[in-house]
Amino acid sequence: MAVDREKLQEESPVLRLYRIILGWDYFRLLKESLKNKGKVGDGASSGLREVKDTYKDVDDYISTFEPLIFEEVKAQITQKRDEEEVAQWHSRLVVECNEVDGFHLPAVTYAADDTEESISQNDLLLLSKENFQGGTRMPTTYAFALVENCQSNSFRLRMYLAGEVEHSNTDVVKSCQRLSSMRNLITSPTSEVDKLFYSLKICSLSTIAREYVALWSIGSLPFKDLILSAAEKNIGCENQGWKISKSLEEYVKLNHNETQQEAIQAGLARKAFVLIQGPPGTGKTKTIIGLLSAILHASPARVLSKGELLEIKHRTELPMQEKYNHWAHASPWLTSSNPRDNIMPIDGDNGFFPTTGNELKPEVVNSSRKYRVRVLVCAPSNSALDEIVLRVLNTGVRDENDRAYNPKIVRIGLKEHHSVRAVSMDYLVKQKQESMNSGKEKHGAPGRDKDSIRAAILDEAVIVFSTLSFSGSALFSKWNRGFDVVIIDEAAQAVEPATLIPLANGCKQVFLVGDPVQLPATVISPAAEKFGYGTSLFKRFQQAGYPVTMLKTQYRMHPEAGYPVTMLKTQYRMHPESLEDGPNIEVHTSRSWHGYQCFGPFCFFDLHEGRESKLAGSESWVNVDEVEFVLLMYHKLVSMYPGLKSSSQLAIISPYSQQVKLLRDRFKSTFGVDSNKVIDITTVDGCQGREKDVAIFSCVRASKDKSIGFLADFRRMNVGITRAKSSVLVVGSSSTLRRDEHWNNLVESAAKRNCFFKVSMPYTSFFTDENLDSMKVKNVEPLDGEAGQPDEDAFFHVNPGDADQGLVDEHDYGDGDGDMDVGGMDDD
Repeated sequence: MAVDREKLQEESPVLRLYRIILGWDYFRLLKESLKNKGKVGDGASSGLREVKDTYKDVDDYISTFEPLIFEEVKAQITQKRDEEEVAQWHSRLVVECNEVDGFHLPAVTYAADDTEESISQNDLLLLSKENFQGGTRMPTTYAFALVENCQSNSFRLRMYLAGEVEHSNTDVVKSCQRLSSMRNLITSPTSEVDKLFYSLKICSLSTIAREYVALWSIGSLPFKDLILSAAEKNIGCENQGWKISKSLEEYVKLNHNETQQEAIQAGLARKAFVLIQGPPGTGKTKTIIGLLSAILHASPARVLSKGELLEIKHRTELPMQEKYNHWAHASPWLTSSNPRDNIMPIDGDNGFFPTTGNELKPEVVNSSRKYRVRVLVCAPSNSALDEIVLRVLNTGVRDENDRAYNPKIVRIGLKEHHSVRAVSMDYLVKQKQESMNSGKEKHGAPGRDKDSIRAAILDEAVIVFSTLSFSGSALFSKWNRGFDVVIIDEAAQAVEPATLIPLANGCKQVFLVGDPVQLPATVISPAAEKFGYGTSLFKRFQQAGYPVTMLKTQYRMHPEAGYPVTMLKTQYRMHPESLEDGPNIEVHTSRSWHGYQCFGPFCFFDLHEGRESKLAGSESWVNVDEVEFVLLMYHKLVSMYPGLKSSSQLAIISPYSQQVKLLRDRFKSTFGVDSNKVIDITTVDGCQGREKDVAIFSCVRASKDKSIGFLADFRRMNVGITRAKSSVLVVGSSSTLRRDEHWNNLVESAAKRNCFFKVSMPYTSFFTDENLDSMKVKNVEPLDGEAGQPDEDAFFHVNPGDADQGLVDEHDYGDGDGDMDVGGMDDD
């Protein structure tokens, strides 16, 4: 049934979302989840419809995605948690209660044991009159509550207590006793006892709310018809695009291969949507940086010739205002009728370009560029975002004179990696505030100062980096300027509504960069997954026949990696031009540790005595034996080759979040250092799009007769074993993995290439000097700058006793946090 959009105009989409969710019965959802576990119906009863390649109109589009979003919300609410998290109930007092637009807004106190991170805006809480922790009696007065905002002494909740909304029709509200009782107690408490409630944090609705609002924005997007039809519209002539200077053009040609150049040229043409498919190791990030250089320093093709403005050929010279009008029509990203930036430097230079990134004052550089373009770069997760931020910081971009420089950038959002903190919004704001406090600018309220500082940073930034979710935050909505260009990296790893979030900020051109052959977005709801909610906008466009530029030359993996390289090339044989190795790739990926067979380009270590297990209260698998072996291997590698001590060089990867947590915990207890300071220990989902010299992959699954679970997902395998440039070292149980066709092929390949190692306990014996000497490869010369003698003192020591007893005692670790790694999707 189509949604009545005219009716919705009477209330904002987010209020509609809250009316529906806040009336739900938590325990009914849990009961339905248990009842339907492992079962997915035809969707007719819940109004679910299959995601299609094309849509006839906006109603068709919204009516398809809205029920799927609600299914995903239900799954997030009911997904199993670890016992320690479920036990975190808090007692609170209701201070006051207001009523606005049919919602009740009670103010409640913090609990004594609340931390700064325990309560955040948009958290969904379960509020109950009875403390039924550990009890069997069902409560009678309970309801969902959303954290509206947080103050110093209390925080405000939003509750919908009129009743439960049937299906998604907010006009039909079914009253119920539990909500009526809650409303009476909150609005008219008769004693101090009546003011006491208990709360349980369920999940955050930040991301889902932003996706829902973005879904409803489809009707107002300039790309509406293109998104619905997944077909190119209004393709302009070549001379209507933008062009770059000869110097910059030469740089692009010399430093990018043919398909990378095609992608950059597509960006300079008048195409509203540009799709770039980047298989592992094909230079996807390098192409994005090339795109940034081109976009930031391009001019309309009809007005650029050797740096001078020329009249239009075959016509009399036009007045300047008419020229501006022509240029505005020719440009794909300018929103103003005047293409020249309103703010010009005081010294009269034509260029205006802030360049440094760490202070707020923009700098003027020697540039003849006339057009200031604002670019928003997004990614689904914080880890994927920080990868590209770091690359831009390290390499910079090129100006029209082929000079490298660091543009003014800001990274917005939460949980930034320490390597990019210098350009994070919070860090820049703190810097500015400290500067103001130490100077004469000590006026104005602190809150107002912080907002104005944020706005100033956004105004001066040429490139803004944000996760897809955070691009829908209040920070962007308060800023009254849009972006000219939006680039979405790892676009195939995001659900379609998430991809719409940054587009609602306003833009003229969109780049979707990703690879549908790798991991898709993780969808928690089996029903939503079945009906295609995990299909990205990138993949839907590709399936509908939208043109895609595919990068086809891989520069990452050593040719002797064997199965990972063969597997990668096999995946893309369906394309007209299959993947090929880049020139001199063996020279670029050879390393001195290849002098040992066990540290070669590809190795498989068979821990046939290892066993999988589950931690109490968790559904995620761990393998204690693999943890011990992996940390021993890591210690030996960094001792012999100290250059691998950096997290940019080496990663430990596992498909299971609890294995990752256990590895991190044991790393710290063993070496006395937080792992994130020296190494990346991450899930497969969290490492997509990243590149390391060495990747150690812990498979975890090891049993006599069980399946290998979602480890069998070929896309997950594809990502996990293609992260390394020089060495991918796989640790697992060969007898277990052989039950899967693809993993069997990997094990067989390792055996045929003499890079299969059967490892027995104690694992320390495998890494003795005598055993390593027996695995030396003849005629392998150390590379310059990589040779290194074993250096046991250069890093850190294994704790006393570890060498004899093993690094991990299976009875010596606590429960994990149980958080599911949702496709690398960090909830902002």
